[in-house]
Amino acid sequence: MTRFDAAEETERRTLFADAVTAHRNRSSPVATFDVDPDSDTTTVEDDVPPWIQVAGTEVVLDVTDAELERLKGLIGEYPEFRIDELQSPESVEGTNVVITARSDANRIAGFLERAFRTVFELEADYRVWVSEV
Repeated sequence: MTRFDAAEETERRTLFADAVTAHRNRSSPVATFDVDPDSDTTTVEDDVPPWIQVAGTEVVLDVTDAELERLKGLIGEYPEFRIDELQSPESVEGTNVVITARSDANRIAGFLERAFRTVFELEADYRVWVSEV
């Protein structure tokens, strides 16, 4: 893997698949995908841009209540994925979601792209970084 960011859908899907493959080949703890703050249309000042982590067969992300509803709709299109855990600590707003995704790197890459675009409602030209593999 030689690049760490992408801002076009085809490039992002390739980046996601390559990073998931590298993560699995290295048996690393996680692969982390962070939206570039300059591309983030979801946050207000001082909020953290959206991120998604892949850890083995799990996909992990933090969502608001509205984003959780959109995520549930998206999961319905991926029968091999299921929400396994929802954590909503009282001390923070939002929900941490753990999804089991027993699928190949390309299918996970497609899901990640759809999650960033559908769940977080990012623009088509958002930039994402692989910050950890």
